[in-house]
Amino acid sequence: MFREVKYISNRRRNNSNDELVNEAIRFREVLVIGAEGEQLGILSRNDALNKAYDANLDLLCVAPNGNPPVCKILDYGRYRYEQQKKAKEAKKHQHVTQVKPLRLSPVIEQHDFDTKLRHASKWLEAGMKVKVDMRFRGRLITRLEVGRETMNQFIEELKDLGSVEKAPKLEGNTMSVVISPHKQQ
Repeated sequence: MFREVKYISNRRRNNSNDELVNEAIRFREVLVIGAEGEQLGILSRNDALNKAYDANLDLLCVAPNGNPPVCKILDYGRYRYEQQKKAKEAKKHQHVTQVKPLRLSPVIEQHDFDTKLRHASKWLEAGMKVKVDMRFRGRLITRLEVGRETMNQFIEELKDLGSVEKAPKLEGNTMSVVISPHKQQ
């Protein structure tokens, strides 16, 4: 009653990013770059792995499409940490533009129009885009010119704060326009 125990190497396995590391490298010959950045030349896969293991480091394929593929001897854990750190830093400096929706009616009262206008101007000053939708319900679809006039008046009131990115367009029974804020110095 012997139970078979598989020996699992303490070497790192292939990660989820599909990077070729250590035994996952299947090329016959590779161009090897040492830990200090020096070129060690073209070696067989086994020789390259042995050099990496002797230095207690890992072998990472940095250019699998090269002829021959290029592999580098490095500490893979440290490499992954630095890559994650760079990605986090890049994400921190990235700016995501938010689009705020607003719905108008073709027969909107003046007070409601002013309230929607205040909301849109506040969002444009904050640097957000505003998407204005106007839904034509029932018989109002026959009065497109009334809706277009209301939409143009709304755009005219906001021209100091933003410009029309996507002109008013009728899709089905909804007219839409996207207003983006002016670039700030």
